[in-house]
Order: sequence, then structure tokens, then C-alpha cells
Amino acid sequence: MKKTLTYKILDAHKVSEDLENNKMSIKIDHTLTQDATGTMAYLEFLSFGIDKVKTELSVSYVDHNTLQNGFMNADDHKFLQTVADKYGIVYSKAGNGICHQVNLERFAKPGKTLLGSDSHTPTSSGVGALAIGAGGLDVACAMAGMPFSIVRPKVVGVKLLNKLRGGVSAKDIIIYLIGKMTVKGGVNKVIEYYGEGVKSLTVPERATICNMGAELGATSSVFPSDEQTRAFLKLQSREEDFVELSADEGCEYDENITIDLAELEPVASCPNSPDAVKEVKELANIKVDQVLIGSCTNSSYYDFVKVASILKGKRIHKDVSLGIAPGSQQVLQMITKNGILDVLLEAGARILESACGPCIGMGQSPATDAVSLRTFNRNFYGRSGTNSAKVYLVSPEVAALSAVNGYISSPLGMELNDFSLDVEYPKCDSLLYKPTFTSEVVMGPNIKPIPKFAPIGNSFTAKAMITLEDNITTDHIMPAGAKVLPYRSNIEKISEFVFSNIDEGFSQRCLDNGAGVIVAGSNYGQGSSREHAAIAPRYLGIKAVIAASFARIHKKNLINFGILPIELAIEADLLDEIEVVWNEKDIKVINKTKNKEYATSCDLTEEELSLINCGGLLNTF
Repeated sequence: MKKTLTYKILDAHKVSEDLENNKMSIKIDHTLTQDATGTMAYLEFLSFGIDKVKTELSVSYVDHNTLQNGFMNADDHKFLQTVADKYGIVYSKAGNGICHQVNLERFAKPGKTLLGSDSHTPTSSGVGALAIGAGGLDVACAMAGMPFSIVRPKVVGVKLLNKLRGGVSAKDIIIYLIGKMTVKGGVNKVIEYYGEGVKSLTVPERATICNMGAELGATSSVFPSDEQTRAFLKLQSREEDFVELSADEGCEYDENITIDLAELEPVASCPNSPDAVKEVKELANIKVDQVLIGSCTNSSYYDFVKVASILKGKRIHKDVSLGIAPGSQQVLQMITKNGILDVLLEAGARILESACGPCIGMGQSPATDAVSLRTFNRNFYGRSGTNSAKVYLVSPEVAALSAVNGYISSPLGMELNDFSLDVEYPKCDSLLYKPTFTSEVVMGPNIKPIPKFAPIGNSFTAKAMITLEDNITTDHIMPAGAKVLPYRSNIEKISEFVFSNIDEGFSQRCLDNGAGVIVAGSNYGQGSSREHAAIAPRYLGIKAVIAASFARIHKKNLINFGILPIELAIEADLLDEIEVVWNEKDIKVINKTKNKEYATSCDLTEEELSLINCGGLLNTF
């Protein structure tokens, strides 16, 4: 049977299969964590009582919470470093770079499975790995040697034809695709790229596309491992890691999409969703206040070559603030040695730390009502730190040209080759530390024990604590940013911020009522993998989420912490009384306030129902 590349890798790692429920479990080769989600993941791992990680490779990155305002972030970094050293995990210190960029450079391997406690983990699929984002508890289990369970994904074959024109980039490919498929169009699917057009895309370009595939809700995205992959690994002094991998000729995909690269134009994701896509020419002359270039999506040397070609000999507009964040120490060294940094500084750019920074709400919040152009992957409401800001997602080329002109501008037709791509790639491992197994774990006072939750029971009545629209993100549920993230290892404290950007009274209302349910529309929980968006509501007494549909990672996180995800569209208002009666797969929902009863089917497996029945996965250890 001819196979897709996706199923070549999945089948090679298959541990078990449940065809009745369309689920499978796979062996995980590599894991990664970052500090916003890793502290909880390692607290969970420690609770297993295992002496060291069981994976081929696990890496702990510090890249999200590098703003050290007070002791909390620094204490958590010390905790992460000592856990890594004691239990056999490679540790990447703050300043080394963004986890996905560094992982692509130093560790990603064709044909390997990677599970990361960050939704943009599929970045590493740019080299032909199968990289998947997940909640921290799932990553902790993988580090303990347990298989990872997923819905058997459908595979969407995206055939790429021809080559991109000047001024059009890989970012335009993926934004165009998100506009076509929507932010929920990839749920429980893998997006697999093939065709002649693939050969023209470098690994950094492929990584950009795989990174933003997360905004489709996809399980992963994947490119073949070919001569472009070999060339990239050779530049990284890792040619021995190269394995040629591709789909079988003539394999069948569940869905088919064709994109002619030669016909694409620069596009942008408009506020406040990655799938609100327009061509840049439609946005011409919108005044720009801020431009930020970086993040795990577009912070490679390749990206900065394009940016510097536009900025060379120019100066940014007087009304624009331009921030530049190289993705890693390697990228920073390369732009320094090859004259690009001088160009950026002479143009008026502010150089930010090699970290996630503004993408996760750590600094650079725009002014009130400002227009901010970002080469990032998300523009959800409030994520920038300024609720009224209008955030557009664009390519580095659009960002740089717009910074010069002061308004949104299209670079279509520009040939950007002023700087060479044929340069030396330094290894830059000075901030990577291999484990010595000698440290003792150090916990600061802000690191609190993981709450243990009692089972929700097979019958309960609770009020609707909040009613929500479609496409509620984990940023809506559990905001990020400098005010909130320092409490990521303190569930009691961080629970105060649940839904705080859209409903300041939610947390107290839950505590006053003792138990509750959340009612929402479709694609509930899209976006970040942060499991705090499940743990903190559970801490506040939320027993069930009733939604028309769920994002993949968040649904798994709800199950892991004993919250019943009920896939059902119901009518409910704030504080309507909801009764839920469930016995295995038989779930009944009654809106007692409106005297309406709803029958629903259940796609949860016996194992998943059992986890909810006992109060969550941690109660099974």
C-alpha cells in the first residue's frame, strides 16, 4: 500500500491502535518544553517518581519568561535547570534563543517524533520530522516513556507548484492557506506538502510554514526530507542526521489542495484572527505605528537577509517603532558577522533579546489603538498586551518595507539579494548544557504543589459561569504576558486571571458558586497548548465544558485534568442552571432554567472516560 509521509512516520512509531474509536498511540523520540509550560510539566514528571527521562532526547528551553521582574521567573529558571541536570535533560539557558528555532538548528531529525509543550512544536517538521504540540502532562508522560495518544489524523496533501515571485515569502503561503482552510480547518489533520514547488523552499521557509500550521488547529505539518534538508543539516554540522524521506509516489490523501506559488501575492492576517486574511494591496496606506520582526515563525538568518536588503541605506519612518528579535544566538552571531546588524541599527531598529518576547506579551505592547505589524503567528485579542491594538500578521518583507514607508506596503516584485545566504553557520552551543545527573532540585517559594482534584461525579448540577462565542482561544481563557506568566507554577494565584481580559468577574463568580460549567461555540480552546487553561478553571470548580467543538490540544488537556468535554451546541445564558448526567458514553445535558434537554453522542474512549471518572490523569499514579 502506498503511504503518505505522515503515515510512514506514524506507523514506524505505532505502539497501539484503536480503530473503533479512530485513535492510535505512538512512541515519542524527542521532547521539548519551554519555561511558560515546562515548570508545570516537570512538576508533573517529578510526581511519577522516575529516576531519569526515557526518551532519546529531551530539551528544556528558557525563552518565554526572560523578563525577570521580581524573583518568580528567575526562581523557575533555577528549578528548570536543576531538574534538567538531575533527570537527564539538555538545558537551554535564557538568551540562547527561541525553543523552536534552536531545536531546528541543533536537534531536529528527519523521521523522528517530537512532542513539545508548545503548540508551535511542528516547526521542527520542516526537516521531515513529525513534531506535535501537546499539554505539559502529555509531555511529562512521554519523558517517562509512555506512548502518546492521538486521533488518527486525516492527511491533507498540499501540492506546491512553481516558485515564489520576488517579495513573496513562505509566510504568504501559510497565511493564504489559513485563510482558505480557517483556524479550525486542520483539527485532527496533518498538513503534508509535496510537489515541484517544495524543492525551491529552504528549511527555514518550510519551518515557517510548519510553525503557523498550528493556526489551522492541525496535529502537525510535514515536509519531505530532501536535498534542501541535507544542505541545511550540513550547514549546522549535522549532515550525519540526514535521512531521505518522502511520500510514496501516487499515495492518496484525504483532502487535496493545490497552490501555485507563482500566483501568490503578499497577504496579511488582519485583527484579531490568523484566518482574517486579505491581500496586502487591499490594506495599502493604513498608517503603521509599530513593526516587530522575529518570533519562532520568522527569526532565522534567511529572514533577516530579506529584511536587511529592504532596510539597507534607508531609515524607518519617524512615527514607527521597529523591534528586531533574532531567533537564536546563532542568528545573532551571523547577522553581526555579515554586516546585517549594522544595517538594522543604522535604519533605526531596536534590537530585542533572542526570545519570544512580544509574541507572548512580554514587552513591546503597542500604544492605545495602535496598528502593529508583526511577523508572528498569532494576533488574538489582547495577546499583544493592548486590547485596543490592531495587530496584523505579515511577512518580514512586508514588515520591513512598511516600517520604512510608515504605512502598510506590498514588496511584490522586489528582488532581495543584497546579502549572501552562502555563509558559515556557527554552532553556538555555549548556552546549551548537557546533564551531569549531579544537581538537587531547587524550588523557589512561588512554586506550589500541583492541586489534586476529586472526581466530578456522574451526575451534577451547576450554573453556566460564562457563555462564549466561536473560536475562543487559550489566550482568552488564560492570558499570557508579564503580569500573569510569573505565576505559572502557582495554580491558586494564576486562577485569578482566568478569562480576565473578557470577564473580570469570572474567577470570583466561580468561587462564589462552588461549581460551574462553561458554555461555548465551535473550536473552543484554539491556540496555545498551555494546560493552565484547563487546570485553573478546574481549580475554580469547573466540571464540564459544553462546546460545539474543541481544539485538539485543549480537549486533551481538559480530559487530563478531569473536566468533561461535551461536544454539543446548546442555548445558555450566564448563570443558567445546567444538569449533566453521564454514564460512560451516554451523556445527557439539561438546561433546567430553560427546561430543555439535549442528547449528545460521545467520542471519548473508555480510557479517557476513566481518567475523567477518577479526577484526572495524575490521580492514576
